[in-house]
Amino acid sequence: MNNVSRKALAGVAMAAASLLVLSGCASPKPGAGYIECGVSDEGSWTDKSFNESVMDGLMKAKDEFGVELKSAESNSSEDFAPNLQSMIDAKCDVIIAVGFNLVDAVNTAAEANPTNNFVTIDGWSNGATNLKPVGYNMAESSYLAGYAAASYSTTKVVGVYGGMKIGAVTAFMDGFYYGAKAYETETGTPVTVVGWDATTQKGDFIGGFAPNDAAGKAIAAGQLAQGADVLLPVGGDQFGALSEAINEAGSSAKMIGVDKNWTVANPEYADLMLTSIEKRMTQAVYDIVKAAAVDKTPFTGDAYTGTLANNGTDISETTFIDDALKAKLATLKAGIIDGSINPLQ
Repeated sequence: MNNVSRKALAGVAMAAASLLVLSGCASPKPGAGYIECGVSDEGSWTDKSFNESVMDGLMKAKDEFGVELKSAESNSSEDFAPNLQSMIDAKCDVIIAVGFNLVDAVNTAAEANPTNNFVTIDGWSNGATNLKPVGYNMAESSYLAGYAAASYSTTKVVGVYGGMKIGAVTAFMDGFYYGAKAYETETGTPVTVVGWDATTQKGDFIGGFAPNDAAGKAIAAGQLAQGADVLLPVGGDQFGALSEAINEAGSSAKMIGVDKNWTVANPEYADLMLTSIEKRMTQAVYDIVKAAAVDKTPFTGDAYTGTLANNGTDISETTFIDDALKAKLATLKAGIIDGSINPLQ
């Protein structure tokens, strides 16, 4: 072998050695060593709803920041306390409990374990400083949906009804009402909102949140009979019953989804969904983990509120929202964010 060949081989060997040294010394991701944990509500982590949205946030944080992920799936309410305890035993840096059904269990766990950090999604804290409640200003995004509904409607009658008369439900209904009325004020075209009057706080309620409740279908049929051609049910999964009511009425009415993007999660409803009013739990979870694991911000029990400004809530795009309406909604969104528009008046 000549000297040129020997030098070439030596150069290759040195380059390979350098690569090995560099790869061995690669910096760890910024969240390495942090353990994020989740406890699901009843159902699976692939429920196309709250559980899956939270898991998506945990997975995004894991992939981007290098945090370790542990989780426990609840098949019934009896699993809540044991699953929370299993995460405590796993030395988790933060334990995220999904849904208001876990509120009692996670408050109990937080109070009994003051050195552990907990998050309750769509829940509340009874005062424990190590429990962060995650909520949403749903009036903001619902205002956009109400305006979109009034704009899209041909009858200029839109409907809304709720599961129960509680703040988490009426926040949607208030925003929807005032958004529809904003269209009326701006255009001079009268818009009727059936099922809820935000000024009197009176309207239509199913009486519970059982999926596809017959009582909800009856309410929807009544609103369709009054001419409503866009309907918003704020009661979890009421869309099978509502779509049946629409079909049975021979109507071309559209529905508005709640909590998640129903067009994506349930494509069988895509042809009926004007838009969806989203609680973006994925974003909330990602933000909370990033603050603790990457930014090293001390954990507190201060509430996290999802807004239009922090992308915690918004409405989803569909083919039914044309470019002109999309541009108008963007202007309204900017006004809500900068405070020039109050979604509750």
